[in-house]
Amino acid sequence: MRAVQIVEIGGPLQLREVTLPEPGPGEIRVKVQAAGICHSDAHYRDGAASVAFLPITPGHEVAGVVDKLGAAVVGVAVGDRVALHYLFTCGQCDYCVRGLEQFCTAGRMLGKHVNGGYAEYVVAPARNAVPIAATVSAAEAAIMMCSSATAFHALRKARMAAGDRVAVFGVGGLGMSALQLARAGGAAEVFAVDVDADKLKAAAAYGAQPIDATDGAADVQLRARTHGRGVDVALEFAGLPVTQQQAVAALAVHGRVALAGISRAPFAVDSYATVINREAEIIGVSDHLHGELTTLMEFARHGLLDLASVIAERLPLDAAQINRRLDALAGFHGRTRSVIVLE
Repeated sequence: MRAVQIVEIGGPLQLREVTLPEPGPGEIRVKVQAAGICHSDAHYRDGAASVAFLPITPGHEVAGVVDKLGAAVVGVAVGDRVALHYLFTCGQCDYCVRGLEQFCTAGRMLGKHVNGGYAEYVVAPARNAVPIAATVSAAEAAIMMCSSATAFHALRKARMAAGDRVAVFGVGGLGMSALQLARAGGAAEVFAVDVDADKLKAAAAYGAQPIDATDGAADVQLRARTHGRGVDVALEFAGLPVTQQQAVAALAVHGRVALAGISRAPFAVDSYATVINREAEIIGVSDHLHGELTTLMEFARHGLLDLASVIAERLPLDAAQINRRLDALAGFHGRTRSVIVLE
């Protein structure tokens, strides 16, 4: 079968012929129909984050049709439309038992520790299959598995409640889902912070108030828009020290900032003025939970989450086109979301 793989760290992805995988006990094989292109994939390709082995097939946002069952599989049938929860966990360690599966001591991630969805077929545990609602396309279901799920998890970690003012820093794939989910959750006001005019225009179409960061410090603009009060919840998806710092500085009394954007660089915090004096909270966000995926699928089925308009580009399984999209993401010039679509 065909697969687009990371062959050498720092080098371009390559289209290769690889062996068709066979599902083992408790596993399913999925004929891939859609695979999202995530910023994390650019990190893996370029070495900013590590992969388990080389060559490896990236792609952790995957949806398709069940093609083959391994032994002892129940609850899933050949022909089922499914998306895949990308965390393969043991279900038995202390973290899994406590509902913190993203910290599973034996956890593996699709596209990072095992071959992922930039391919014609992929194998995964049957319990990772999330049924796709009839009204949801494979492309929409694929990006729901990461960007929408991480945004939802961030909102839950930040304890967003109806009536809160919410600021979203970085309105790419995660940010666009976060805007919609915040509004669906009853946020009084939602602000979209970015430097890209097209993304801000798209955010405004979802009912967000755009904050153009090129017009001045975002925290200053947010305080002006909220009459000096600040925001109750800030979600940081850009992964930049400057936006992380501004997200903290924009908080109201008892405000919560959820950091989901990946960065290894530190950022400065005025601990007294912005945290202690406001009893504010800085919260880390790591991945998401399987149960959140089923909730999101219900949101999409009922029309509360529109992912079709978030997908800006559909690409074939072509290494050159995928590399160009990863280059754009690495330079923070990516479109809202790009998805590999296989016929």
